[in-house]
Amino acid sequence: MDVSAPGSPFSLPGPRRGFPQRPSSMPFHRYTRDEPPGPAADFPREWPTRALDRAPMWASVDLRDGNQALAEPMDLRRKKRMFELLVTMGFKDIEIGYPAASVDDFDFVRETVIKEGIPDDVTVSVFTPARPELIERTFDAIRGAERAVVHLCHATACLWRDVVFGMSRQDVLRMAVDGARHMVRLAEQESGSDIRFEYSPETFNVTEPDFALEIANRVAEVVDATPDRPLVLNLPTTVETHGPNFFADQVEWMHRNLDRRDAIILSVHPHNDRGTAVASAELALLAGADRVEGTLFGNGERTGNVCLVTLALNLFSRGVDPELEIPDIDAVREIVEDCNRLPVHPRHPYAGDLVYTAFSGTHQDAIAKGLAAQAERARRHTGDAPWQVPYLPIDPKDVGRDYRAIIRVNSQSGKGGIAYVLKSGWGLDLPIALRRDFAAVVQDVTDATGRELDPPEIHRLLRETYCVDDTPTTHAYADEHEVRADVAAAHGVEFTQVLVTDTAGASREAKACFTALDADGRTFWGLGLAATAADAALRSTRSALRRAGIEEGER
Repeated sequence: MDVSAPGSPFSLPGPRRGFPQRPSSMPFHRYTRDEPPGPAADFPREWPTRALDRAPMWASVDLRDGNQALAEPMDLRRKKRMFELLVTMGFKDIEIGYPAASVDDFDFVRETVIKEGIPDDVTVSVFTPARPELIERTFDAIRGAERAVVHLCHATACLWRDVVFGMSRQDVLRMAVDGARHMVRLAEQESGSDIRFEYSPETFNVTEPDFALEIANRVAEVVDATPDRPLVLNLPTTVETHGPNFFADQVEWMHRNLDRRDAIILSVHPHNDRGTAVASAELALLAGADRVEGTLFGNGERTGNVCLVTLALNLFSRGVDPELEIPDIDAVREIVEDCNRLPVHPRHPYAGDLVYTAFSGTHQDAIAKGLAAQAERARRHTGDAPWQVPYLPIDPKDVGRDYRAIIRVNSQSGKGGIAYVLKSGWGLDLPIALRRDFAAVVQDVTDATGRELDPPEIHRLLRETYCVDDTPTTHAYADEHEVRADVAAAHGVEFTQVLVTDTAGASREAKACFTALDADGRTFWGLGLAATAADAALRSTRSALRRAGIEEGER
């Protein structure tokens, strides 16, 4: 029986599909399956046949859109640090704030403008809703700037018009035109300043295409956009509701139909509600976009904005100059984490702690062979050898990182590989400090023997080094906390760590306890393995004492 629907892209015949998946209990019927507003299905799209061969114009909105999404918005120190990072990385287009939103934003914009902290080759922009008093406040903030862009934004989609604002299409069109005219009047009063304009029909991706086009053309007409003084027309996926292919169609349709296309810098501003912001940006560039707005590592409302680091290094990984400087990705990450007070996920593309580390044995083997082959190519190559290593799309060293080899344990291995062997084979999850301690022990053995240690040898060496007191327990302790207190009091010492974990089926004992004792300026670790947490804790504390040279009655 063929269980697939007629015409389904998943049209495997029944026997090859195995057991059919059961219908879920989730209320999926509440959500529309209608196509997004966009060109007709037979629209002769060209973007699928194109390839990215150059970097877009990069525009950072970390200091505005990103800052608005923070539980603790950046203070002056953090804003300055972020701005300096963006300049160092090579951004020429930086949105520095929403001056009408808060005193802090206004003051930062004023200080940046007044103290001439803007390099000659950088253009700053400021964001404003389409309300006269807010537009005026925005111009107050940039007064005296040699060069700036004022970014006008308001929602245009039907749902927002009807539910949020209670406005008709004509009302929204009038708001855009009036806002643009007000910007032009105020800009004309700023003698000596080169003020240009950006316009965002917020919620573009769920706005009727004909209306989005009409409103964009009217704004371009009002500001008199020309090739010498272009309008930045920014198309946001304010809330990502459909696949990136639909967004690409919408962008290409606008690209082809704008009245003053040669006077427009066509920009996109993807959000990540569906997890496809990077794909939306890349396909939009194929569809005719010139510019991308986003943030470093994707900070932004809800699931965030498009990550410009990922976009740039995606280009880099395909041999295209990203035109941004990211030679030390850890340094960039440290600054962004400090400014945003948000961590970068350990699996974040290119930047996460774990992205150049393989835990799977098959991956380890492929990477080891690939690195060997790469080294041979480099030896024979007169220039930089092309990078071709399985599972590593770029050389980590090109962004200031190293591949932490967790492959086989020999004299070249590190604590990560040793920890992986012990955890995967025996369920022994060593604390970080103990990993360092034991790695030195393994290093001494591999240096002395000159050979690789197999997993059982590593496990045996761990027990011989740290399980130095396995005498049976004669006292009935309630738990590991009572053990810690009793033993510490008896010997006049303090254990800085007592960690009890479960072990794996391969281990004979159900519980493992790792205990750290600081004595004479050193840390001594003990390991206890037993059927119960209390017994394991007692054995580990005894082992730590014996390794520190402390016997019964001392101290």
